[in-house]
Amino acid sequence: MSTSNTYTIPQFLDYLGVRGAKDDALHVIRYDEQSLRVQSPPVSIYFYSLSLKEYVNGPSQMMDLTEPYIYLDTPHKTLEWDNCDASPGSFLSGYGLLVSAELLEPYVKQYSFATYSSHEALYLLPEEKTLLQDLFEKAYAEYQKEPFTKPIVVSYAALLLSYIQLFYERQFQSRATLYHRVVADFYAHLEQYFTPENDLNALPTVAYFAEKAALSTNYFGDLIKSFTGQPPQTHIQQHVVQLAKTRLRHSDATVSEIAYALGFEYPTYFTRFFKKETGITPTVFRQQ
Repeated sequence: MSTSNTYTIPQFLDYLGVRGAKDDALHVIRYDEQSLRVQSPPVSIYFYSLSLKEYVNGPSQMMDLTEPYIYLDTPHKTLEWDNCDASPGSFLSGYGLLVSAELLEPYVKQYSFATYSSHEALYLLPEEKTLLQDLFEKAYAEYQKEPFTKPIVVSYAALLLSYIQLFYERQFQSRATLYHRVVADFYAHLEQYFTPENDLNALPTVAYFAEKAALSTNYFGDLIKSFTGQPPQTHIQQHVVQLAKTRLRHSDATVSEIAYALGFEYPTYFTRFFKKETGITPTVFRQQ
C-alpha cells in the first residue's frame, strides 16, 4: 500500500485483492472471476482505468445501475466505493482495463470526456454494450496469452475510447428532454448573471454555469455544444457583446463604467474584447 494513498497499477491491484498481475503498466480484470474489495475510503490512482460494469441479478443499492455503464477514471482521480449493501444474490460483472498514464495519455488527450465526473457515466444501449464488451473480451483474451503483446492491448483501449466518444454523443441526444432543460437553464442563468442586483466583479465562466447544472465543466460544455452547435463560451461572449452594444447605444454610462458593470477587471480588457468580437472599439461603435 502506498503511504500517500496514491496507487500505481500494481499497488492498486494488491489493494483490491486481484490475482494474476503480469505487467506494471497494464492489467485487464474480469470482475466475475475475482473476489474484490467491496468497500474503500477515498484513494487516488496514478493510471487510467476503463470500466464496463453491470450488476447481475439485481442492481446495487448504492447506485441506480439498471443499465450497463462505462466510464474512464484518470490519473490523480479519487475513487471511493461501498458495495456492502448490494442486493442479495447480485454480483458485479464486466471488465476493467488499467493502463499507465504513459501508455494511454497520447490517446486520451483528444477526448473531452476524460474529465467527466463519475456521476456522468455513459449508460449503454444493448448493441453498444455488445460492441464494447467484445473489445474488452478481446483485450482480456490477449492479456491471458503467454506472452501477451502490450501494444495490442493498448490498441484495444484506444479503440474503446473512440467508441465512448461516439456513444456519449448519442447519450446527449437520447436524453434530449432532460438536457434541453439544462440548455434552457443555462440561458436563464446567463440572463440572471447580469441583472442589476448582481454586484459583478468578474465575467462569468463556463465552470460557473456547469456548477449551477451540477455537471463537470467538460460534460456541460459538450452538452451545450451538442444541442446548440456552439460551445458555452461562445454563448457567453455573444451575450456580453449584445449587452455592451445595448448599453453603448441606450445609456449615458462611460465606456469604463460599462466595462466595470459587465464584470471586466479593466476598461482596456473590455475595449480589446469588444474590438475582437465586432472589429471596432466601443467608442467608434457608440459614434456610429
